Amino acid sequence: MSDRAMGASFRDPSGFIYERDGQIYREVKRSYAADYDQLMSSGLYEVLTSKQLLVSHEEVEPVGAADADHYKTLRPEQVPFISYPYEWCFSELRDAALLTLRLQKLALAHDMTLKDASAYNIQFLNGRPVMIDTLSFARYEEGMAWVGYRQFCQHFLAPLALMSRRDVRLLDLLRLHLDGVPLDLAVSMLPMKTWLSRGLFMHLRVHARYQRNYEGKGDPAAESSKGSGSQAQVLSRAALGNLVEDLRGVVRNLDWKPAGTEWAEYYCGDSYEEDSLAHKQELVRANLERLQPGVVWDLGANTGVYSRIAAEVGAQVLSFDVDPACVERNYRNVRKEKLQTLLPLRLDLVNPSPSQGWAHEERSSLAARANADCVLALALIHHIAISNNVPLGKIAEYFARLAKNLVIEFVPKSDAKVKTLLATREDVFPRYTREGFDAAFGVYYKTLEAVPIRGSERVLYLLERVADPG
Repeated sequence: MSDRAMGASFRDPSGFIYERDGQIYREVKRSYAADYDQLMSSGLYEVLTSKQLLVSHEEVEPVGAADADHYKTLRPEQVPFISYPYEWCFSELRDAALLTLRLQKLALAHDMTLKDASAYNIQFLNGRPVMIDTLSFARYEEGMAWVGYRQFCQHFLAPLALMSRRDVRLLDLLRLHLDGVPLDLAVSMLPMKTWLSRGLFMHLRVHARYQRNYEGKGDPAAESSKGSGSQAQVLSRAALGNLVEDLRGVVRNLDWKPAGTEWAEYYCGDSYEEDSLAHKQELVRANLERLQPGVVWDLGANTGVYSRIAAEVGAQVLSFDVDPACVERNYRNVRKEKLQTLLPLRLDLVNPSPSQGWAHEERSSLAARANADCVLALALIHHIAISNNVPLGKIAEYFARLAKNLVIEFVPKSDAKVKTLLATREDVFPRYTREGFDAAFGVYYKTLEAVPIRGSERVLYLLERVADPG
């Protein structure tokens, strides 16, 4: 079997990752040998893996012929789904930032340091953030500045400040700027009252000024963190530890409170009578128990009511929604409940994460990263078809690409929510009927079950794919 190179690992001079027969491997180059040996012998690896802060690995024999630059072949613990920072909610990004700082602090205690601070090195596994890049640790030498400081500010601090102090939707800047939000851009967008915070002033505004003044003259990270005009880049171990603690305090003080948006309050409003809601939950649970899917994607999950049902049935669940407040509430509940099989993520289904980066290969599209066994599309189709003018046939085709089975709720024009959508626009959707739905989805699916939801005009379908959408 041929190997498939993974993501952006071609940028790492210390090694690369690839996939063979569904298994991920990491090659360690000889140039990283001394750093790897110290990671393994210093006790740092044991500390990090025992605390579930770093994915574990085992050393294996090289897969195929090893070249002269080969040092080790690692088989890391597998992460079921790779998500990207621009798909996270505020608290997910903040938790990932705090983990990065904790890793740096623990590394210093073992005479090592993080040589980068990329948000893409963090993933969510078993309900918590975890470091996946084993090769990010380097030997520490007294007087070294933290070379990952600038990247930390661009990947974590700047977007968190923008989300907290300006608008939570500015997380989308990370989708445009794959190496983090430029500090001068962040500074230009933050309100003046931001600079009353000493930490934000020093780590963003002063840091951005030094980047501009010393562009092409080396990384001024250490100097901006100290707030002096000196060009010396020497930091004692204690000063470096203080920098990490200062950043930790700044990040922890940033917050965003999810407001009661229309969708975050969806199940508290007039969408369902209590009996209808209970019946819908019973039907969804029965369908999932019938299918016993290993992986469920809940598209338009709101705050995760049905995602939790899927998790209770035993599935690994990705819980997607476009509303930042819904995703934030969902994630906070995941943390509170210590759920290990549910990951809330932000997704605009009519504009999902694309393939991008160098040669469109560094960051994969949603559909290219993985597939589900079952997709839940509950109280969703009218938003796609009517609010966004996507024909039913296009919706059916895309869903068929994502999973074999589909649990989907058809919401007719007579429903109060659809009437609200049509109140301010012309009804140009003559095919948006149950008959039109059956015809469009019948191209790709056979209907296993179609049950009216008690006390409403909505219908819950259980579908099985019969045609490959290509």
